[in-house]
Amino acid sequence: MKLIDYEPIVGRSTLEELRLVASKLAGREVQNINSTFVGGGVAEILNRMVPILQELGVDARWNVIKGSPAFFEVTKKFHNALHGRKESISEEDFDLFLEINRKNMAEMDFHGQIMFIHDPQPCALIEKKDLGGKWIWRCHIDVSNPDERVWRFLERYVVQYDATVFSAPAFSRPLPVRQFLISPSIDPLSDKNKDLSTREIDAAMAGMGIPRDKPIITQVSRFDYMKDPVGVIRAFEMVKKSIDSTLVLVGGGATDDPEGERVLAQVKEAANNNPDIHIISGQPRSDIEINALQRASTVILQKSLKEGFALTVSEALWKAKPVVASAVGGIPLQVRHKLTGLLSHGIDGAAYAIRQLLANPDYARWLGDNGKEHVRHNFLITRHVRDYLLLFIALDHSEDVIHL
Repeated sequence: MKLIDYEPIVGRSTLEELRLVASKLAGREVQNINSTFVGGGVAEILNRMVPILQELGVDARWNVIKGSPAFFEVTKKFHNALHGRKESISEEDFDLFLEINRKNMAEMDFHGQIMFIHDPQPCALIEKKDLGGKWIWRCHIDVSNPDERVWRFLERYVVQYDATVFSAPAFSRPLPVRQFLISPSIDPLSDKNKDLSTREIDAAMAGMGIPRDKPIITQVSRFDYMKDPVGVIRAFEMVKKSIDSTLVLVGGGATDDPEGERVLAQVKEAANNNPDIHIISGQPRSDIEINALQRASTVILQKSLKEGFALTVSEALWKAKPVVASAVGGIPLQVRHKLTGLLSHGIDGAAYAIRQLLANPDYARWLGDNGKEHVRHNFLITRHVRDYLLLFIALDHSEDVIHL
């Protein structure tokens, strides 16, 4: 995919602005480091963004830390604890976290004027800061109400960075380093979001074995406790008492998330072989299938208990679909209640909102149309690239006056 391909969607002036800003960083090396190449929004964003940065003349690269299954069990507990969930974390867990980070420090090739470290898993790599350059910690999750013991442990590393980046104002913490607020994004030209023909949608739905004789309610997400897939089933059961419909729960896992299989087993138990509940799992799912499913759905649901940003919401809105989503994390930035979708609270609230949309298709269509334009102006990858370029300039020339 080339930058010029985005022009029909975002306009020529947007691309010209990107080229102008990027010219200030020509030849700069930016090394992105996270914990997985596959699964989750961070990997998806980097997979699309790194080539765009390279086309703009920025030497962007992407590396992944290596870790044992035990390490990823620990970091998953950290993830849950940072979202406020009670977890049993021992001193041995903290020791293992540092052991794996330091092993990666010894084995990884660090290079570049800008080191861009994503999320808690590799955050202790900052101990290599003496290599030089500017170091940025990009937090993609909501740490506004964390388990204090876990946050205090991580904070000793976070405060050593030159800057931190959060997805929304409410996500941040008081820190003695510069903070930037940058929302994540979707790529409108990726297989998951590009336009599909009716024939492609029909073929994908038939291949997944999902009937289309009833309204389809869909949630696309990892099988994760925080996404509350069992709560989705309970809400669907309430809706079905008055409106005959079909539920689809689809998702895979991530290589750094060991809980997926346990959650999936609980989801299957809750579904209890209901023929109107379709559970589609596997890693990786075809992005074309996900795209087709969202386009064929009547209502898209995102009933998260906690969230980082939930890009599945922007994906659904981009397809002009009415969305019902929990008012948590970054979701309210995407779903403006009763304007671009409906925000809900709890199982009863989700069921009520779904029924409202199923019973009022004109209103649902109006919300979907509004939602697509909201994403066009705020949550596409071209805006995201611009924000990162400006961040790099701000750090790279922190003592200079920049003329754009």
